[in-house]
Amino acid sequence: MAKIAFLVHNYFEQVELTGPREILEDHGHSTVLIAAEDQTVQGMESDVNKKDEFQADLLLKDANYKDYDALVLPGGTVNADKLRVNPMAQKMVKDFLNADRLVAAICHAPWLLVSSGVVAGKDITAYESLKDDLTNAGANYQDEPVVRDGDIITSRKPDDIPAFAQAIDEFFIKHDSK
Repeated sequence: MAKIAFLVHNYFEQVELTGPREILEDHGHSTVLIAAEDQTVQGMESDVNKKDEFQADLLLKDANYKDYDALVLPGGTVNADKLRVNPMAQKMVKDFLNADRLVAAICHAPWLLVSSGVVAGKDITAYESLKDDLTNAGANYQDEPVVRDGDIITSRKPDDIPAFAQAIDEFFIKHDSK
């Protein structure tokens, strides 16, 4: 099974971390929480209500893409906006994709893909307010629960979490059977 890194900054959409993480762990994958700057990070509900605090397993500056099979990016407007301008986060995305490893992003998290310069010509979905950003960056925006284009899986919103996690799991089932 896969070793999956979840990358957050702070004020991330909690269910977009906990939902996919729980499903993937139930399917036998191991997960690691990587935080961009602070060891303790804050989960949110709809960018308004504070939820739980989480302790990261390690900080981004200490993480190496070679240690993981996939990178999952939860959304949340503040979280995604902070990550998209973080040069280390951009490098991590590029490192994963250059090594043919999966990058999966949900809701506002595809902003990091835009800022990393990896969406041109790709079929991508995201929260509807990102449509213009994705289109302007050369992506083919798709209003679907889950979109896969090569080593990139994207999803729109919390309601799509089961399909998002299933697509990640299926990615590894197909790769493991090769």
